[in-house]
Amino acid sequence: MKTRNPYAAWLCAFALAACAHPMARAVVVGKTAPALEAKLITSEAFKLRDQLGKVVIINFWASWCAPCRQEMPALETYYRQHENEGLRVLAISMDDAQDHAAVREVMRAFSFPAAFERDADYAGYGRIWRMPMTFIIDRQGILRRDGSVGEPTVDLPTLERLVTPLLGASAAPAQ
Repeated sequence: MKTRNPYAAWLCAFALAACAHPMARAVVVGKTAPALEAKLITSEAFKLRDQLGKVVIINFWASWCAPCRQEMPALETYYRQHENEGLRVLAISMDDAQDHAAVREVMRAFSFPAAFERDADYAGYGRIWRMPMTFIIDRQGILRRDGSVGEPTVDLPTLERLVTPLLGASAAPAQ
């Protein structure tokens, strides 16, 4: 008779539960980006589904996050250069409510829109476990960069390498 490890069944069940958990792998590069809706700090609505035909950068950041603040001028420069080509940027602040005044002050320097985390529904993107986290979505609504893997920050060369080819692509779905 074979002796079974009493912990093997527990470990197997835990692994299966983790894989089945919606937060285990929230997004998949090359697949349709999860839905995202937000009320901007200007009170306007942002719905990712309304952005089809545009390239969208979603940047999760916080005012206290030094790398976040360092990359925002690159996002601004790139956004200003390519906004007329169909680029959209949305910055979602992960700051606590007591820091919202600081967020508003920081965002005065930038022309792309922002939302507070409490006013955004981004559950499909999983747990925002580091900052910054930047996701890139192409004109067809396909996720092209998962901000939870790889280098956390973006700079102008990274944006040029990842986003510029997407801006040159047709808005029509590939056959």
